[in-house]
Amino acid sequence: MKTNIFNMTLSQYKEIARDLGNKINAGLKEDGKEIACLPTYINPGKDFEGKVLALDWGGTNFRASIVQFKRGEEPAILENLKKPLSAKETAGFAQNDLFNAMADLIAQLKELDPQVTHIGYCFSYPAESTLGGDAVLLRWTKEIYIPEMLDKQVGRPLMEYLNTYPGMKEKTQFQTIKVVNDTIACLFAGLAQPGYDSYIGLIVGTGTNMAALIHKDQIEKLNKSYSGGDLIPVNLESGNLVPSLLSGTMVGQYMTEIDKKVDEYSNNHGSQLFEKAISGGYLGSIFCNTFPEIALESKFDGEKLTNMMSFPAIYKEEYVAVARSIYDRSAKLVAASLAGLVLVLADYNGTKQSYNKNISNICLAADGSLFWSEDKNGADYNQLVSDHLHNYLAAFGLNHIHVYTSRLNDANLIGSAIAALS
Repeated sequence: MKTNIFNMTLSQYKEIARDLGNKINAGLKEDGKEIACLPTYINPGKDFEGKVLALDWGGTNFRASIVQFKRGEEPAILENLKKPLSAKETAGFAQNDLFNAMADLIAQLKELDPQVTHIGYCFSYPAESTLGGDAVLLRWTKEIYIPEMLDKQVGRPLMEYLNTYPGMKEKTQFQTIKVVNDTIACLFAGLAQPGYDSYIGLIVGTGTNMAALIHKDQIEKLNKSYSGGDLIPVNLESGNLVPSLLSGTMVGQYMTEIDKKVDEYSNNHGSQLFEKAISGGYLGSIFCNTFPEIALESKFDGEKLTNMMSFPAIYKEEYVAVARSIYDRSAKLVAASLAGLVLVLADYNGTKQSYNKNISNICLAADGSLFWSEDKNGADYNQLVSDHLHNYLAAFGLNHIHVYTSRLNDANLIGSAIAALS
């Protein structure tokens, strides 16, 4: 590959940031927009007591944990079990097949006892939060597809299944379940670090997405019955972005012919295009479609791509260079999406050049295997994102805004446990 087809200019990344910012604002006004902006009707609390069952299902593994809260202490994970539950393991599943696979793991928790009556469920797929703390599945991503679960509640059916599962009903009976997206869980876990003007939750792993606390006055579509605080947790579903430049010169620059092939071969053709250029679940496919003549292992994913960069001596120089270009573009796109969200949080207006001067320090609570991946021969992914975000904000004239990245241990579990008791 003589030219770097994955290279883009600063002005293009700025345009993506502006485009996302505009589409976030549109999604805050009306349902059914490209960037869904799903309010989560859970007001995160603090100073909890008790034990909680925390569940976490992303694109690869399912985790079941017991989290204990004691006043004045950090939450403690007493037990943590996991099993693979990806598109491969769930192929052909009906709802009860999924619930049975989950219940089988949960029943193995030794710390599960009658004190554990609340469930916090980190469900990392597009779902609309309901006033009771449950969520309705809007669509599947990450190649998962169980059609009978679409447009239905995610939490209550699972809780009811668990309460009748052999070997579980003798241990405890669950009373409530709260469902949050993984970015909301990260956001909740990040709130444990006080002193910031604003907070962002970010996931860059098998998939990618963002969440933020947004003032209720900015959310015109907010359910008027919600009686929580002024700041509302909002799951953006930003991985569904289709940059406006795709309609013109962007083809061959942002969405290359390679990206189009990756999309065509996916089971959700035409959606999550931004995610497919960024996340670890697709970076390997981008590389494999760039060099279709290479015989690579069947699951060549973001982790394998990173290994190629870290151990270049065993690969062709061209392969390593392309792998790094795909990796770098992913980090730059994440930085552009963060810049777009910062524009919204700071009430930035591209015409009037106005912003909220009260926003200067933002906590970025980030999780995901790709975000925290390491390149032994270059800058790590999180550093790339941080550096490019700094440059993009400076290009917008927002030098006064600083985004501090925080790495949180078991953020999905802690955040969903917080939701369970909120």
